[in-house]
Amino acid sequence: MGFFYFDYTYFWFMVPALILTMIAQVRVRSAFTKYSRVRTLRGVTGAQAADAVARGGGAAGVAIRPIAGSLTDNFDPRNNTISLSRNVYGSDSVAAVGVAAHEAGHAVQHASGYVPNKIRAALVPVTNIGSRLSVPLIFIGLILPAEYSAVVYAGIALYGLVVLFELATLPVELNASRRALKALRETGILYPEELEGARSVLTAAAMTYLAASFTAILTLLRFLVLAGNRRGRD
Repeated sequence: MGFFYFDYTYFWFMVPALILTMIAQVRVRSAFTKYSRVRTLRGVTGAQAADAVARGGGAAGVAIRPIAGSLTDNFDPRNNTISLSRNVYGSDSVAAVGVAAHEAGHAVQHASGYVPNKIRAALVPVTNIGSRLSVPLIFIGLILPAEYSAVVYAGIALYGLVVLFELATLPVELNASRRALKALRETGILYPEELEGARSVLTAAAMTYLAASFTAILTLLRFLVLAGNRRGRD
């Protein structure tokens, strides 16, 4: 094995992950840019759509505020706040309404006690530990003598928490998009042809979560191969 970051496993496992991640990012930005130019016939803004979807789903008292950045939209369950980037908050585009409704979908999940969302939230503390300590432990373990292999596997176990979190995120994000599209259709905020545009934006966004899960899994496999190669030489 060469130096840890330049061995052959990087090209086997990480290059495909990087390619998929880049494709996902290009797709989501392309879809968002395209449908940012399409105004909703009803003139509903992202902030108004988020409020309507949240209230309609039983998420009362949700605050909606603008934040800086592009595609920085999020829902924070700690303060029950939907934060929308400025090109979403005040925009009446199909893309803005779709993204805002998606974040409102998370607020509805939180208010209704959606179980996968609870599981994901429960994983956050241990995932933070895993993301901070796993790679340093693996790196240190690989350069230590063979009798310290337990350090490598401890790091791999911690990284497994990161993979678990990414996998737990997928159903939560997909469900938020389904809730958003259903609410936009049932409330009549978007007409059918506009709804397809919002669906395109959210489908592209979902690909980024798939790419993140794929990358995490391949990274874990890479670590296991590195540990196995080292063990095979001992």
